[in-house]
Amino acid sequence: MSQFTVTGRFKNRDGFAEFETTIDAQNENVAREHALSQLGSQHRLKRTEIDLEEVVEQ
Repeated sequence: MSQFTVTGRFKNRDGFAEFETTIDAQNENVAREHALSQLGSQHRLKRTEIDLEEVVEQ
């Protein structure tokens, strides 16, 4: 498994909040899905409210 750094922003009540998270995944697509799932469950967001800007393998 590789480590990926996912950066982006999500919509909150004050506008947008930036985030950066590190995820262990097999490939870039799995890292994207995991980031969307994790942020959605933590902040009660829909996938359309999350904007993934960059996924970089470390």
